Amino acid sequence: MYQDTIAAISTPLGEGGIGIVRLSGKDALSIAQRLFPKKVANRRLVYGHIVDPDTGEIVDEVLLAYMKAPETYTREDIVEIDCHGGTLPLQRILGLALRYGARLANPGEFTLRAFLNGRIDLAQAESVLDVIQAKTQASLRLAVQGLGGKLSEPVKELRRSLMDVLAYLAARIDFPEDEVEEQDIVTPLETAQETLESLIANADAGMVYRQGVRTAIVGRPNVGKSSLLNRLLRQSRAIVTPIPGTTRDTLEETVNIRGLPFILVDTAGIIRSSNVIDELAVERSKKAIEQADFILFVIDASEPLTQTDRELTNLLSDKTVLAVANKCDLPARAELDGLPWLQVSTSALTGEGLAELEAAMVSSVLGGKVVTSDALLVTNPRHKEALQRAARHLALAKASVAERLPDDFITIDLTAALNALGEITGETVTEDLLETIFSKFCIGK
Repeated sequence: MYQDTIAAISTPLGEGGIGIVRLSGKDALSIAQRLFPKKVANRRLVYGHIVDPDTGEIVDEVLLAYMKAPETYTREDIVEIDCHGGTLPLQRILGLALRYGARLANPGEFTLRAFLNGRIDLAQAESVLDVIQAKTQASLRLAVQGLGGKLSEPVKELRRSLMDVLAYLAARIDFPEDEVEEQDIVTPLETAQETLESLIANADAGMVYRQGVRTAIVGRPNVGKSSLLNRLLRQSRAIVTPIPGTTRDTLEETVNIRGLPFILVDTAGIIRSSNVIDELAVERSKKAIEQADFILFVIDASEPLTQTDRELTNLLSDKTVLAVANKCDLPARAELDGLPWLQVSTSALTGEGLAELEAAMVSSVLGGKVVTSDALLVTNPRHKEALQRAARHLALAKASVAERLPDDFITIDLTAALNALGEITGETVTEDLLETIFSKFCIGK
C-alpha cells in the first residue's frame, strides 16, 4: 500500500491566491511530467503550464517544484504544483494526477510516510497536527517543540537506560551458571521513575495548552453572563439587553487568555419556568455545565443572593469553579462569604477587575503552577496514558527487586514499561493505533 504514489490537495478548498497539489512516491516525477511538458530539475522551481495530455488543453499556469528522495518531507520523491487557488483548477490538476497513476492520499498519509520512512518519530508526527491546530502562541510553541523532538529525546533516553537493565537481567536468566558481572539496577530504575513522575506531573497543564479549556459561563438571568463573554472576547459577540432571559441558546467562542485557549460557552440563565422554550434553554445550559472543564459562576453582586443562586451552588459542587461577583461598579449587596470557591470582583460593563479575573482563570486551570517557556510539557492525552502505564510497570519492577523476586518477574514489568514508552515514539506501535492517529489529519498533510 505504501509503495504506490499518492496525490492530494494540500491547501484548504475555496478561493485563494495559491493552491497546492502534492504528489509523493516513486512515480511522482513521471506523472507530473505527463502534465507539465517543461523539463524540471531537483530543487528548482519551474514556471509553466499544466496541460491535459488527452486534449492538449491548458488547465492552469503553475510553478512546479520537484524534490528528489531522500531529502524530502516523506523521504520519497515529491512534486508540488503551485496553481491558482480556486476549487476548479485544483480539482482538475488532482484529477489528472490520479488519471495518470497516482492514488488519492488518505488523511495524514504524507506524514505517515514520513514516520514509516524514519524521518520523524510518532510523537513528532502527532506534533505536526498540533502545529496546524494551535490556538495560541504558547500552544504553537509547545507544538513546535514537540516537532523538534523535545519529548522524544527524554523518552528515547529512558528506553535506552531501561534496555540496558533488561539486557543485564536477560543475561543473568539465560546464563545462570556463568559469571555475569554485577550491575546496579536500582539506581537506573529510580532515576527513570523520577523522570516519568516529572513528565506526568506537568501533563495536565500541557494538555490545557493543546486542547483548550471548555468554560461554561453560568448564572441566573440578567447577572451579566453575555456581557462578561463580550468583555473577555474584546468584541460584541453576544446580544445584551436589560431584559432577563435574552440568551436562549448556548454560544461558543475561543479566546486566548495569557497563552491558554479558553473555549467560552455562554449559557441561558438558569430559572424555574413552565415555558417550553425556557425549559429547553435551561436543559441546554445544564448540558453545557456537564461538558465543561471549568465554570465561571456569575453572580450579581449588587443584589442579595437568591434561591436560584443557592441551587446553582449545589449543581456545581463537583466542578472546578471560579465565582465572578459581577457589577462591582454598583453598591455591593450580596453576601458571598459562604461560597466554597475563589471569588473575583469585576464589572463586565466597565472592565474593572478584568485583569484580575483573567489571572484567576489561568491560575485556577493550572492549579496555581507557573509554567516557564522552556518547560517540557506533555500535551497529548495518549502520551500521558502511556507514561502512566510505564510508571505503573516500573513501580512493580522496583517492588520485585526490593522483594528479591526472581529476575523473570522484574523483566515482565520492565518489558511492559518499555513497550508503553515505545508507543509514544513509535518503536512498539500497532497498525490500528497508526490508523487512529493519522485519521485525525486532513487529506494532503
